Amino acid sequence: MEGREGRLANNLFYACGLIEYIARLTHNTEDVIVSALGPATLGHMIEYADVLHCENIESVAARYIEEAGIVQGNDDSASNAPYGLPSHWDMGKVYKRLVLGIMRERGVGPVEATMEAFRSPIAPLLRDYSGSFFYEAPENVLIAHLTGAIE
Repeated sequence: MEGREGRLANNLFYACGLIEYIARLTHNTEDVIVSALGPATLGHMIEYADVLHCENIESVAARYIEEAGIVQGNDDSASNAPYGLPSHWDMGKVYKRLVLGIMRERGVGPVEATMEAFRSPIAPLLRDYSGSFFYEAPENVLIAHLTGAIE
């Protein structure tokens, strides 16, 4: 991917990985994080991800946590990974692909597609690290999201 599409895909990868990082850091689910951030902040995060990635992820996350008033939750999905926890970047890639698919299929922008992806009914399956749904082919994840059917 080159040009604008490549930049957007890279920015979505960083933003989705950062959302996952913040969720794990604060023991919240990803839908709680995107709701707390809201569309304007999420749009800023996506737009400036290519600049934000130059900073330490811990300081970027801390700034978003403070600005959005995100409090500690009680999600412990990271503790149910018997075969190892996929990194926040691994999950960022999964969500980036889902966001791009939602944009393509629904004709929506990156903020709306990102919020939809992280609020998806399939998000708990992606977060279940004792399962393997997050390893599914990107098109299968997108189809499951769009149809609600898990094959």
